[in-house]
Amino acid sequence: MATDDPDPTKPRVLVLGASGYVGGRLVPELVRTDHRVRCLTRSANSLRGVPWVDDVEVREGDLLDASSLGSAFDDVDTVVYLVHSLDEDGDFEDTERRAATNTRSAAAAAGVRRVVYLSGLGEAADLSPHLASRHAVGEELAAGSVEVIELRAAVVLGAGSASFEMLRSLTEVLPVMFAPRWLDRTMVQPIAIADVLTYLLAAVDAPPREGERSHHAVVQVGGPDAMTYRGLIDAYCEVAGLPRRRILSTPLVPIFVSARWVSLVTPLPASLSRRLVESLEHDVIVTDDSAAAVSAHQPVPAHRAIEMALAAVDDLDIPTHWSGRTERARAAEPRPWDPDWSGGTVYEDHRQITTSASPEQVMRTTKGVGGDRGWYGFGFLWRVRGLADQLVGGVGLRRGRRHPDDIDVGEALDFWRVDVADPDLFRLRAEMRLPGTAWLEWSVAEDDSGDTLVTQRARYVPTGLWGRAYWWIVWPFHLFVFPTMLRRLVAAAA
Repeated sequence: MATDDPDPTKPRVLVLGASGYVGGRLVPELVRTDHRVRCLTRSANSLRGVPWVDDVEVREGDLLDASSLGSAFDDVDTVVYLVHSLDEDGDFEDTERRAATNTRSAAAAAGVRRVVYLSGLGEAADLSPHLASRHAVGEELAAGSVEVIELRAAVVLGAGSASFEMLRSLTEVLPVMFAPRWLDRTMVQPIAIADVLTYLLAAVDAPPREGERSHHAVVQVGGPDAMTYRGLIDAYCEVAGLPRRRILSTPLVPIFVSARWVSLVTPLPASLSRRLVESLEHDVIVTDDSAAAVSAHQPVPAHRAIEMALAAVDDLDIPTHWSGRTERARAAEPRPWDPDWSGGTVYEDHRQITTSASPEQVMRTTKGVGGDRGWYGFGFLWRVRGLADQLVGGVGLRRGRRHPDDIDVGEALDFWRVDVADPDLFRLRAEMRLPGTAWLEWSVAEDDSGDTLVTQRARYVPTGLWGRAYWWIVWPFHLFVFPTMLRRLVAAAA
């Protein structure tokens, strides 16, 4: 972990919540824009393996334990506060207040110039506990001597964000929904994660503020589209190519019933689902032009934000390449260090085997699959699958491959397309007709004994209810097709 400052003359930014959804995207953007970055985390292990960890300074400390903060706030110009406790059980309001109090005290003692805090929109007097706690944290941070810029946003649209994953799962899984009537009344103003990062960076770099409200500036940020939640669901269907969902409004649906249903249908934890659902009854829209004082940036429309988030399936697990994408589009991608529920539903068949063959031998054999050589077992089933694909208008197996041994990225291989062809990774993306998106890949690594560990993964991201049903229909065939293929492939390499 980096401890040497690249340029001691540059202000240091302390990020609280760097292992979270927004923090995990903001830190590399701060590094990319030449900031000195320090991350405070309860455990350094939470950042182990992230690509940018060697570019930042990592300190351990718990915001709920003031004595553990030590010198983490020393020589810090700006603190970015991205901490929340919504997915924890118990009295999360008290937990958030204590964390904010300790942050305020530590920042004041260290002479920090500014705290930038990401909060939530909403102005109703009877805000949900979630939104009320968000605002209370902002007031607590601003109760001291340090300037606070509180950015308030509503639904953040980005692969892996809690709000987006709830929207994605509910819309794709349920062609018919029973929903409270406020789904047609409550207004929301969603914003893309890339735009949130733009505003956060602008707030970090903003010059000293002047005027009556300079000490605690509340800045409302949102995309250009204000819509109902039904409108947001319709927008998702339009972008994702799904039929418009039939939503049946009912007069009385208790919050706990809605929350329980969300936790069953989506991958979000139950406690987080409940607190998010509680907030859906309140309008969360921008009511002033305060964002212009921070940045002249123009956020993208909701449809474009959804497109950027759905583009995440191009790099399913680890973002290995970004061809044709801008820095703004990259911000919508999932990251390997996101919470476990991030990135939507992914089904996977994962298998490993060890061989005395070298990694080069295994990769050479693996890159020769398909075409006349076949798929190392159950050729009849592969041919049936190819014929079925042709019957529904797909390419089937008729394309074969250009060369029996040589293959490059972008080439067709039966009903696959080569996505990655590295020395240690060979990934195919399915081009057969599917109610979802599928990949098949092999990777090699040398283990401690000097043998080669071969990993085979078949991964599938379903679209809609039929997409999920498809996986379970073909799953019994996977139980003998995939292990046989891996064994025979490795035997051929040896």
